[in-house]
Amino acid sequence: MKHVPKLENQEGLLLNKNVLITGSGSGIGRAVAKAAAKQGANLILLSKDIKKLYSLQDEICNEGHSDPLVVELDFFKAKEKDYKTLAENLYEQYEHLDGLVHIAGILGYLSPIINTSLSQLKTVMQVNFESNFLLTQLCLPLLLQAKNPSVVFTSSGVGRKARAFWTSYSISKFAVEGLMQSLADEYEKDMKVNSYNPGPTRTSMRAQAFPAEDPNTLRTPEQIAKDYLWLLSNDCKETGVMYNYHE
Repeated sequence: MKHVPKLENQEGLLLNKNVLITGSGSGIGRAVAKAAAKQGANLILLSKDIKKLYSLQDEICNEGHSDPLVVELDFFKAKEKDYKTLAENLYEQYEHLDGLVHIAGILGYLSPIINTSLSQLKTVMQVNFESNFLLTQLCLPLLLQAKNPSVVFTSSGVGRKARAFWTSYSISKFAVEGLMQSLADEYEKDMKVNSYNPGPTRTSMRAQAFPAEDPNTLRTPEQIAKDYLWLLSNDCKETGVMYNYHE
């Protein structure tokens, strides 16, 4: 595991790069989308909340950046045909995809293994892992058309060292790490594929897991966003790496 280096201010870091970001409606996903737009990226933004996407679209356009494509997609409700429809639309509108960033996810509930229901496990796996698998699989033809494509999976500390009671969430993130490593090895010469653990961040998911924690002691999504930009940029050279937030 490595720490992401601090990103110096670089104008146009993602200039004209086509980047798809999931979980763009709020939290880290929204912050990454805004930061990428400022760096010149052409964005495809996915979220289950279309109102939040329209709000984000307005913010990006009002700041004078390229108008992003917004797509409502609820990973809990989505079927394989919905992913295929999305992919077909992307094939029609884009010749290549430079970046794919998986941020959308759910915590589920914390419970001991003996009390974790199969339905809860399936729900968390569907949103946190299956969406990553299906979306990446269907975007591969577009990614392989880009000059230096990058796929970034969002991991977690409990996706690398499991903890008691984090059963469903932890298992889903271990699966994501397995997907990252398999993909990185299979396409070692064609694209960069890495995972990133943002660590404790001021988000609603973190508040759900640690309700007594003071959010003002945590890094903000805006601070975390810079790490994603580096992973998407040409400055990141390695693949198959489990990255942590910079210290």
